[in-house]
Amino acid sequence: MREFEGKVVVVTGGNSGIGKAIASKFNAEGAKVAIFGRDQERLSATLSSLKDSIAVQGDVCNIGDLDNLFKTTKDQLGLIDTVIVNAGIGGKRHLSEVDEAFFDAIVNTNYKGAFFTAQRSLPSLNSPASILFISSIACHGGWPSHSVYSSSKAAVSMLARALSNDLVKEGVRVNAISPGYTDTPIFDSRKKSQPGLIEEREKKIPIGRFAQPREIADAAYFLSSAKAAYITGIDLVIDGGVLSQQDGSATQSPILPSK
Repeated sequence: MREFEGKVVVVTGGNSGIGKAIASKFNAEGAKVAIFGRDQERLSATLSSLKDSIAVQGDVCNIGDLDNLFKTTKDQLGLIDTVIVNAGIGGKRHLSEVDEAFFDAIVNTNYKGAFFTAQRSLPSLNSPASILFISSIACHGGWPSHSVYSSSKAAVSMLARALSNDLVKEGVRVNAISPGYTDTPIFDSRKKSQPGLIEEREKKIPIGRFAQPREIADAAYFLSSAKAAYITGIDLVIDGGVLSQQDGSATQSPILPSK
């Protein structure tokens, strides 16, 4: 029997990229998955590839939408075994070009949204359960024009560590994953406008390529499984060796397109 057979998993931002890969991985292992996102068309398309699952439309910046997500999931699928806090947005601007709207959009989604996703999930969690945040290697090094994005993800990584202490006695493990360069739709426009750029980036990654979303999903599955029952409060970096480079050569180029 598959370990997640009949278990319930929530994935925010589960309609594309890493979130979609995570939803597919858990579903393939028997889980009933609730995917959550703002784009109804993408939600519907992703849901069509999943079995015994649901899609809930909403925005992590809206606490009422989060309450609806967890109520709907509990009512339709049952108590939740794993919450994957994946929804996030990117963008890079030099400090001098950051305005309040840009700052609020990133921080409200990446940090506020992550915080309240975890908080509002608590009444619907099973015991034991797992909460997993998707952070970024951007919070582990310095990238030009990434001050807002990187600091928002640093908050997410620290949140995982702090909540692991808050929730351990309630049987809830909390961890984070910090992916590096990953081949997701966020790079699609860059591939078209700057042919060859991705190949240049890959030359600076020790393993020699971008991660595939399924590889991040495999790690998410492990950290949420019984095999990781003794693991809580960590931030697992999955970057193909980028941060291991002493000269930081791969960290000199921005990891996100402009926004």
